Amino acid sequence: MSSTRTKWAWRIAPLALALLAIGGYGLFARAGGAARPASPAAPPRPTPVVLAPVRTRDVGVYITGLGAVTPLNTVTVHTRVDGQLLSVKFREGQLVGEGDLLAEIDSKPFEAQLTQYQGQLTRDQALLENARLDLTRYETLAKTDAIPEQQLDTQRSLVRQDEGAVENDRGLLESIQVQLAYCRITSPITGRVGLRQVDPGNIVHAADAGGLVVITQLQPIAVVFTIPEDSIPVVVDRIARGTAVPVDAYDREQRRKLASGTLLTIDNQVDPSTGTVKLKATFPNTDGRLFSSQFVNARLLLDVKRHAIEPRGHLRDQSVARPCSHKQPDHGTHRGEEEALNEQLLNQPSPRSTQRQTQAQLTTSGGTARDHEAGDVGARDQQDERGDDEDGDNGSRVLTAQVRGSG
Repeated sequence: MSSTRTKWAWRIAPLALALLAIGGYGLFARAGGAARPASPAAPPRPTPVVLAPVRTRDVGVYITGLGAVTPLNTVTVHTRVDGQLLSVKFREGQLVGEGDLLAEIDSKPFEAQLTQYQGQLTRDQALLENARLDLTRYETLAKTDAIPEQQLDTQRSLVRQDEGAVENDRGLLESIQVQLAYCRITSPITGRVGLRQVDPGNIVHAADAGGLVVITQLQPIAVVFTIPEDSIPVVVDRIARGTAVPVDAYDREQRRKLASGTLLTIDNQVDPSTGTVKLKATFPNTDGRLFSSQFVNARLLLDVKRHAIEPRGHLRDQSVARPCSHKQPDHGTHRGEEEALNEQLLNQPSPRSTQRQTQAQLTTSGGTARDHEAGDVGARDQQDERGDDEDGDNGSRVLTAQVRGSG
């Protein structure tokens, strides 16, 4: 029995020593890991702040509506007589005045009729004169009972017939003279001609649907735009003051000012399908920037806030309060300076774009410092960057990287 126990003891002893060694190594590793100093916690991510200087000036309060340029007059020029189109006296796109010659129709058939009617008038006038002389003789003979009364009455009727024939000839003559005048087609309004619809040499008719050319009045011109029905009271109150209401026309992106005009009228009903009302403004359009059916953004000046505080920068989110471009005598500011300031405000970049440029510069300077970090700090930076990308906070990530890089 004792020998058997001794054999088992020798077999178990190595296994026990191995277990003790493994346990001691584990305790040592834990003690060494606990003795390592903990890495410092990441500092809180800063929030970017944008600063801008402010100034005091008059600020206009506007209401903006979508609109389209509408000419005050648009005329499709038609011929009023049938005939061959001999010549065209205008260039496509030319500015023409009222009464300017546009085209000529062949007038030879009407000239021939004019000669015919003139000869007929001369003949009938001669017959009338002879009938009147006979009437005078018959009246003298009738006093002495030399002729019967019936013959005198017949002569009087003949004179009246000849007078009617003469009047008819004069009417025909005037009619053919009007036809001859229509052979010269003139512009009924002042405006710009469009593309030519008919070439010379073609036979034109008064019933043609397309006409010869379209003339559009551009100076002055109107803009019809819409505003929400909730804004009707403030617009009506502004019109009730009795002064002109300024309206500015901007392009599609509201960056370029096309023209300035005044409000003409407001429509008498609201469109129930859209909940908007139409307004009409007129513009001198002396430079010709506004074209028919052109899309514009109309800005109507409702009020001017005196001595308002505004930042010296173009804030895209503030679309209601805009700088007023009108001259204010109490400030002593010249009109040229006002327009220059407005142009500078419109051309300045937004705070968001400036922030993105700053972040890009910080990323360049901070990226070099991060490349030299090693060990656990580098791994934590990569985890922080991935977390920042998921959160979408680019500005905080860039500033944190710069602080760590400079440290």
